[in-house]
Amino acid sequence: MTHPKLTALAQTLPASVPFVGPETQERQMGRPFAARLGANESAFGPSPKAIAAMQQAASEVWMYGDPESYDLRQALAKHHNITADCIMIGEGIDTLLGTLVRLYVGQGDAVVTSAGAYPTFNYHVAGFGGALHTVPYKGDHEDPDALLAKAAEVGAKLIYIANPDNPMGSWHSADVMQDMISRLPEGCMLVLDEAYIDLAPDGTSPVIDPHAPNVVRMRTFSKAHGMAGARVGYAMGSPDVISGFNKVRNHFGMSRIGQIGALAALQDTNWLDHIRQQVDAARKRIAQIAADNGLTVLPSATNFVAIDCGRNGDFARQVLTHLVANGIFVRMPFTAPQDCCIRVSCGTGAQLDAFEAAFPAALAFAHEKLG
Repeated sequence: MTHPKLTALAQTLPASVPFVGPETQERQMGRPFAARLGANESAFGPSPKAIAAMQQAASEVWMYGDPESYDLRQALAKHHNITADCIMIGEGIDTLLGTLVRLYVGQGDAVVTSAGAYPTFNYHVAGFGGALHTVPYKGDHEDPDALLAKAAEVGAKLIYIANPDNPMGSWHSADVMQDMISRLPEGCMLVLDEAYIDLAPDGTSPVIDPHAPNVVRMRTFSKAHGMAGARVGYAMGSPDVISGFNKVRNHFGMSRIGQIGALAALQDTNWLDHIRQQVDAARKRIAQIAADNGLTVLPSATNFVAIDCGRNGDFARQVLTHLVANGIFVRMPFTAPQDCCIRVSCGTGAQLDAFEAAFPAALAFAHEKLG
């Protein structure tokens, strides 16, 4: 028996995922993690009102979700003071990124990002045959000037930047982002990933004309709203850009339960304020744990904190290896020199207690291994 061959492009791609999930690691270890602090989920959970709405919606799960996500789009439009035709709902930012790349990037088309930035975007670019060009971080920040210069050099169709940034937690002011937008090369679109914007300081998010044809911004209910498992994200852009999603998207990809839960979460502003307070307290706790071990943290505008382990990537990897082996799930940046850090999600008191207890031994293990 024979079967069709993969396309020439597919044959060149690795059969891999951008991240190894904690569940995979738990199966390999044969036990669960004591503290799940690596995936930037909200350990504080979603709004109780969102949980109740999703529980009620469970009895309706025999029905498909609304393929237009009408109610949620209307609510988001009101929330952002834009029209609903400037919004597209999708199965998390990851899916929206994939759809956008599919729409704009063909074989060999140039795309620009930062070396070590969120890798799922790169995964989609490779999957559709794009030519990925990277620039280094400037310190612990993505570098708008370098991204723009590279885009002009290679004739990029897309520039990707996350503000606030993953994996470093750093951020640029709205003025910096607005300046970047004003200098975009002709024929280039900025993909502005704002997954963590709900946790950032005031003055981080630029005011962008929703009808600007060269900017699309992505947001999610996975982080501050605590609904990572529901897979609800949205893109905001000009009506022409947004309507393009309808050409190729999975029209029934959104679950009914996720749509209803996100709508309830959006309306519960008190819970979002509560989460901001919890995250702020957890960031301070992680900084204190680092200080107690003679280390420093990077300022963070996200629900995770990057701890500088004080040496290089090899040392930080040994620290991470020991933490994971001892039940503490954390991650680290992939690319030097940012890989001198480990990244710890803001967790509950019990989770951070477990991390605090395990961290000194992990540092000692790394020192013993590498001298």
